[in-house]
Amino acid sequence: MRDTRRARLTLGILLAVALILITVDHRAGNNRVLGPVRDFASAVFGKAERVGAAVTSPITGFVGMVRDAPSARRTIADLRKENARLRDEVSAQKLDRARADKLDSMLGLAGLGRYRIVPAQVVARRTVAGFEDTVEIDAGTGDGIRPDMTVLSDAGLVGRVVQAGPDGSTVALLTDPALSAGARLEGGNELGVVSGLGEAGGGGNLVRFRLLDSTVPIGVGRRIVSFGSQQSKPYVPGVPIGVVERVDNTPGEVTRTAYARPFTDFSALDVVGVVVAAPKRDPRDAVLPPKPPPPPKPPREDQRRGDARGQGRASLEAEWGLDGRSRGAGDEARAATGPQVREGRPEAAQERRGRHGTQAVDSEQRAQEQRAQEQYAQERQAQEQRREQPAQERQAQGRQVHEQPAAHRSPAAHRPPAVEPRDAPRQHDGHGERN
Repeated sequence: MRDTRRARLTLGILLAVALILITVDHRAGNNRVLGPVRDFASAVFGKAERVGAAVTSPITGFVGMVRDAPSARRTIADLRKENARLRDEVSAQKLDRARADKLDSMLGLAGLGRYRIVPAQVVARRTVAGFEDTVEIDAGTGDGIRPDMTVLSDAGLVGRVVQAGPDGSTVALLTDPALSAGARLEGGNELGVVSGLGEAGGGGNLVRFRLLDSTVPIGVGRRIVSFGSQQSKPYVPGVPIGVVERVDNTPGEVTRTAYARPFTDFSALDVVGVVVAAPKRDPRDAVLPPKPPPPPKPPREDQRRGDARGQGRASLEAEWGLDGRSRGAGDEARAATGPQVREGRPEAAQERRGRHGTQAVDSEQRAQEQRAQEQYAQERQAQEQRREQPAQERQAQGRQVHEQPAAHRSPAAHRPPAVEPRDAPRQHDGHGERN
């Protein structure tokens, strides 16, 4: 009983102190009397509060985590489901965008050939009696599709309808060895037959093209289009088929065989179109895609040398600050004085070769400069010889005059020859003319 009374008394005292502190804190404000009391109580009990919070916070946090664990698990599961749904939506949007692009391209191809088509989607691959490579599409007789109709993609010919049901149809692909279609070469009337090779024939996605006239030349890169059938069944004319990749040249055969890569990628068929109405006129080659530009030819050796010289001259002119007038003056001076070194002194030329030799001076240019230096040195030597020759002749004549005896010397030999200036005016006196 005493312990119980003491506990109650202690609890009552603590409650009273708490109420007093709350009242002091609420009414203290700027009160000079209650303000210091509040500050003292805050300093004393604030430390105790911080110590208690530091001790009890891990425990309360752990208890809260355990209490919230079931709801956190449900939240994580919901977020995972939401992420999966968003990923599926993004993938579906990408797939729909890709299908929309293919459908747009296919409609453009059909517009070029004036084909009226019914779009369909490939849903499965299946096997039909008599055919090896077929697919199932989600369009049938309810959409106006009948057997022996042409099937195309956004790139070219796919095959033909072999079976048609109310909600689906079966299409035999062009790569099937049991399938054959009339075809011709682009830009001409050379006819042939296209047939599939199948997996057993090792053809993969290649098709065989047999040209009926073995004398007609056919090369790699020639393109093939469908020739068309009677009443456009099963094939309409003008549909692109493929590009020739290999030609077999076997002498003595009646036909000529080539192998072509189809425009259609049969390993990734998705959206196709069934031609339900053929064009009134043969579109010929209008449906073929534009030819890719030829690869650029590598520059010839002389062109590379010319480009290197031009780059070297431009870099030297930029370094020396030369313009067109200074180049012209230098060219005129060099033309007047004869062949010289290309620019300035030989030392400067050597310095430029050391500085810009990797980009501007090749072996041929160095040989030309060396020949120019040799020719210039020879001409300078010839000029010096021509200058020295008259002086040597005068010295030789003087030696001959001094060596002659005095008796044999003529009076004219002792006086210099008179030289009359060309432009000296003549003087006249009363007795006649004199110089």
